Amino acid sequence: MANTKTWIQAARLRTLPLSLSGIFTGAALATKQGFFELSIFILALLTTIGFQVTSNFANDYGDGVKGTDNEDRIGPTRALQSGLLTRESLKKGIIISIVISMILALVLVYKAFGLENVTYIILFTVLGVLSIWAALKYTMGTNPYGYRGLGDVFVFLFFGLLGVLGSMFLFTKSLDAASFLPAVAIGLLCVGVLNLNNLRDVVSDKKHGKITLVVKMGFENGKRYHFFLILTALLCFLIYIGVVSMHWSHCFFMLAFVPLLIHLRKVMLTHEPVKLDGELKKLALGTFLLAILFFTAVNIFL
Repeated sequence: MANTKTWIQAARLRTLPLSLSGIFTGAALATKQGFFELSIFILALLTTIGFQVTSNFANDYGDGVKGTDNEDRIGPTRALQSGLLTRESLKKGIIISIVISMILALVLVYKAFGLENVTYIILFTVLGVLSIWAALKYTMGTNPYGYRGLGDVFVFLFFGLLGVLGSMFLFTKSLDAASFLPAVAIGLLCVGVLNLNNLRDVVSDKKHGKITLVVKMGFENGKRYHFFLILTALLCFLIYIGVVSMHWSHCFFMLAFVPLLIHLRKVMLTHEPVKLDGELKKLALGTFLLAILFFTAVNIFL
C-alpha cells in the first residue's frame, strides 16, 4: 500500500492555488454585490480541491496508461509512471476522491440553496457530475478530449466561467453581465497554464500521439497564442474596471499583472521547450495572486 507521501505527490498540491483562483474571484464579485457567507466560501474551496485532486489522479492514470508519461516527459515524475502507485491502487484513489468530492458538492449545494430551490439544486448537482466527467475524460478512456486539442475549451469553461460565475451564483443567486469579464480573464489565464504545459511537452506529446493545440499549431504559434491569452485577460480586467467605475485606488490588484507580463516576455523569448518548465509555477501563482488581491480589494473598499 502506498504511503501518505506518495498520495500527496499524486494529488499534485502545487496545482491547487490555480484551481482556487476562480472561487476567490467569484466570492469577490459576490461580496461587491453585498453577498457573502463564510460557510459557503469554505465549502466551495473544499469542493474545488476535491475536484482538482480527482482530476490530478485521473490525469496521472490516463497519461500513465497511454504511455504519455515517460522518460521523454519534462517536469515532476508522476506516481503511476514511476511505479509508486499501481493501476489498481490509483483507480481506488480516483473512486474515493470522486465520492468525497460529490459529498462536499451536495453539502455545498444544500448550504447555498436549502431544499426549497429545487431547480438550483438539480442544476448544480448536474454541474458537479459534469465536473467529475470532465476530470476523468481529459486523459482517461478510449477517446479523451485532452488528446484531441479540446483541453483548452474545457479548462476555460470549468476553471473560468463555471469556477467564477458558479461560485458567485452560490452567494448571489443571480448573474450580471459585468461579472463575465473577470470570469473570462481567469479562464484565459488558466488556459494559459495548460498551454504553457503543452508548450513544454510538445515534443513528447507529438511523439506519443497526444494532439494538443500546440502540437496542432506548432511551438512558435503556441507562443503567439499564449501572448493572446495573457493580454486578453489583462484587457478584460481593464474593461471591467471601467464598466463598474472602480476608483483607481481600489485597483491595486492589477499589480499582479506585472509578474505575469514579465513571465510573458520570458515565454516569447524562449525557443527551447524544456526551458519553460519554471514558468508554469510563475503563471499559476500569478493568477492566484491576482484573485487574492481582487478579493482583498473588494473586501477593503466595500
